[in-house]
Amino acid sequence: MVDGAHFGDHLCVVALGIGIDGTKHPLAVVEGATENTTTVTDLLVGLRDRGLDVTRPILVVIDGAKALRSAVETVFDCPVVARCQLHKIRNVQRARGRGDPGRARPPTRPVPPRRGGLPARGARRDPHRDPPRGAATLARTLRSTNAIEPMIEICRDHSTNVKHWRDGTMALRWCAAGMNEAAKQFRRVNGHLHLPALRSAPRGRSRPPPARLGCQATHRPSGDGL
Repeated sequence: MVDGAHFGDHLCVVALGIGIDGTKHPLAVVEGATENTTTVTDLLVGLRDRGLDVTRPILVVIDGAKALRSAVETVFDCPVVARCQLHKIRNVQRARGRGDPGRARPPTRPVPPRRGGLPARGARRDPHRDPPRGAATLARTLRSTNAIEPMIEICRDHSTNVKHWRDGTMALRWCAAGMNEAAKQFRRVNGHLHLPALRSAPRGRSRPPPARLGCQATHRPSGDGL
């Protein structure tokens, strides 16, 4: 998962990974003016250089920004990009609010069950069609960037007494310290028992790795810091 955290007038782009056992891991942080393609690409290239295998399919959950998706598709050979559904709902509500102030907060309504998806809350489950309850819990966990939000909040709380941000380097140091503090408080994500099945599931779509320099499947030494 990739998202941005603001510290004063500075922005830090952070990355969070989820291991096969459901444990969350702070992966990297970079400082940039905005969440542009160059900044996010530098973040992901840094992960690749530290040993992340970019040739295997990997699930990446982002907030839907075009810059994030472009950077992910540039660095990873076969990314499975998932757009955060909560961000999408907020964007739609914000757009509708600009067009008609009276409909700025439309009432939520239950989503009807659909084949191959999650059953609506309160609906009777079909054991032959609906996924297991644990798999549905994992799907709810991975359909938004909520898993990364607690880490960002801890980073902000860790630096709450800082009133003057001298430069981006200072924001970067405080953000990295907050990520290390957040790692001590992490718990496994809901539905983590179904992560091995998710990783071994067949991929319906993949694209051949592009011919670009430095993306061969080689093992690189991992870095010690963020």
